[in-house]
Amino acid sequence: MQDQQSLQKQTSRDPRLFLTDDQLLQGIELMFFAYRGFTSDPDRILEQYGYGRAHHRAIHFINRSPGITVNRLLEILGVTKQSLTRVRRQLSNDGMMESRIDKVDRRRRNLYLTDRGRALERQLSKAQRKRMHDAYRDAGPDAVRGFRRVLENIMDHHLRQLARNLGED
Repeated sequence: MQDQQSLQKQTSRDPRLFLTDDQLLQGIELMFFAYRGFTSDPDRILEQYGYGRAHHRAIHFINRSPGITVNRLLEILGVTKQSLTRVRRQLSNDGMMESRIDKVDRRRRNLYLTDRGRALERQLSKAQRKRMHDAYRDAGPDAVRGFRRVLENIMDHHLRQLARNLGED
């Protein structure tokens, strides 16, 4: 009941926007299928290395913020330290990333992709960039702005802030 009242309150901003439960469920299903398509190409590449999606996310965000600290990466990924340690160890052992001691605070570790890691990141993101580019081009600029706004509004507030601040580390 609370969710329905909240939805009605939000949609009351624009009286033309009224979504039925079935339309909302269709939107949820579209998100599931879109995510499946979005991750399918990288999943095939990751499999060749014995990696999973956690490796992909780590590689992506280390590439976006070279020198990112372990704690910041933990915050972004929302995983346990133990889980990230396993991923970091495997990426380091495979020559994909390196950890350097912070020059200011020797307790911190800064993460960087190696040349090999950057090449893998480019390979992983190439298909995703093409998929996003094609979808954005076909939908048009108004739809792109609307889609970005919907995605931002789906995120928890603190994650929205994290997303906006990427690359500023």
